[in-house]
Amino acid sequence: MQTGQIILGIDPGTLVMGYGIICVNGRSIELLEMDIVKLSSKKNNYERLMIIHSQVQSLIAKYKPHEFAIEAPFFGKNVQSMLKLGRAQGVAIAVAMQCGIPVTEYSPRKVKQSITGNGNADKLQVWEMLRRITAIAGEPEYYDASDALAVAVCHHFQLSSPLKSDKQATVLPGKKKTSWESFVAQNPDRILRK
Repeated sequence: MQTGQIILGIDPGTLVMGYGIICVNGRSIELLEMDIVKLSSKKNNYERLMIIHSQVQSLIAKYKPHEFAIEAPFFGKNVQSMLKLGRAQGVAIAVAMQCGIPVTEYSPRKVKQSITGNGNADKLQVWEMLRRITAIAGEPEYYDASDALAVAVCHHFQLSSPLKSDKQATVLPGKKKTSWESFVAQNPDRILRK
């Protein structure tokens, strides 16, 4: 039974979806699971989306995460690939929101910057830092899994940062907060009442 804050990180994909689950207790980050879901190219797009839905639902049921973080799609030249990736991401987000878990999206550059200090770091540099941060040994079998772990760790860093800002794309199920609402909630002493 885990007592810390559990964060599920997802690296969405149409053929390979990576996921990483961490438990944070104070300054300690424990890796609970890191793996991929392989999606057969022989299945049609809708069947793959159904598998993504089912797998994310299973992970949420098993680990009961408090937070859900997902990597935003990287904008490439192939529009069809972007559409498919966006659907995969949307399905994963919808499952988390349906389960009442706050969702936050991070750009690949933000994740790399958060983990290594360099937004242009390569996958090996990110993995080396993750090994130091979480005390994992060995090499990842799939970088999609380590990318998902990086998303989860990035989210933890953003949550615990004293410089935390409202600029992250966080969506709470059933409630959308504008930046003004956030400002008012965080600064009640600055509100003039007549």
